Amino acid sequence: MERKNYSKKFKENAVKLSYERSSQSALAKELGISSTLLSKWRKEFVEYGSASFQGRGIERLTDEQRKIKDLEKALKNKELELEILKKAIAVFSKIDQ
Repeated sequence: MERKNYSKKFKENAVKLSYERSSQSALAKELGISSTLLSKWRKEFVEYGSASFQGRGIERLTDEQRKIKDLEKALKNKELELEILKKAIAVFSKIDQ
């Protein structure tokens, strides 16, 4: 049995249709998917919004999580720069003595 892959656009359209229709299971049958899969897509869309359905191996982050990750990366770089400067000061202070 081969696993089906659905495009991001298909998933987004399915989720949007599911909010417009009264019967989620009838829509799932129309689309040729299971109602549990449609429910899973809806939950993901509610949680991640536009960051939903990224694909395999791509980390899903909300805007806040992305900002935090970027700030942590910047902090790590600044700490590394500071460490290098401290070592340089130590080297130069030994040369002056």
